[in-house]
Amino acid sequence: MEILTAHGPARVELDEVADPRFVLAITHGSNGGVEAADVLAVRDVAVKLGGAVARVLQPFRAAGRRAPGSAVKQDEAWLEIVQAVRGRVGEIPLIQGGRSNGARVACRTARAAGARGVIALAFPLHPPGRPERSRAPELRGAGVEVLVINGDRDPFGVPDPADATCVRVLPGERHDLAGDPAAVGDSVEPWLRRWAG
Repeated sequence: MEILTAHGPARVELDEVADPRFVLAITHGSNGGVEAADVLAVRDVAVKLGGAVARVLQPFRAAGRRAPGSAVKQDEAWLEIVQAVRGRVGEIPLIQGGRSNGARVACRTARAAGARGVIALAFPLHPPGRPERSRAPELRGAGVEVLVINGDRDPFGVPDPADATCVRVLPGERHDLAGDPAAVGDSVEPWLRRWAG
C-alpha cells in the first residue's frame, strides 16, 4: 500500500491473514527499513498468532532521508498511516511497534491511535554517551502496556524496568538486535499471544 500523508507518502507492506485477531503496525529506526531482522522476527510471530501486520516505511525514509525531522510531523504522519491501515483491516485491536526511533513514535502516539499496547525494539533511552538526556518519559507516557526489548550492549542505554510494563534485555546484543533475531521473536511471543485470544 502507498498512503499519502500530510508530510509525504508512506509505504506499507501488509501481511494479511484470514479473520485477523489483531493488527500490528510496526516501523523502522532513523536509518533503517522494514526488512530489519528484529522487525521481521516480530512480524513472523504476529502472523503465526493470527495477526495482520503492517510494516510501515515512514515518509522521511520513503523520500530517501536518514533523519526523521520534526517529531510532531512524524507523529502526525504516523496517525494518518494507522488510520488508513485500520480502514483496510477493520476494527480489531491495534498493537503498535517500532525499533529505535520508531519505538519512540509508537510510544508517543499510542493513546491517540487507540493502541492496546506497544512493542519497543531497541528503545533509544538516551543519545550515546549522554545519559542525562533520558527519553524515559516517552515510555512512561505511552498510556498503554509497553514491552521493551533491548540488548545489554546498546550504546543508547537500556530502560529501567520501572519505565515500562516489561523490559527484556538480551545478552550480547547491541542496538541493531541482529545477533539472534529468534530471541527477539521468543521475547515477543508470550506478550503478543495475549492479544491473539
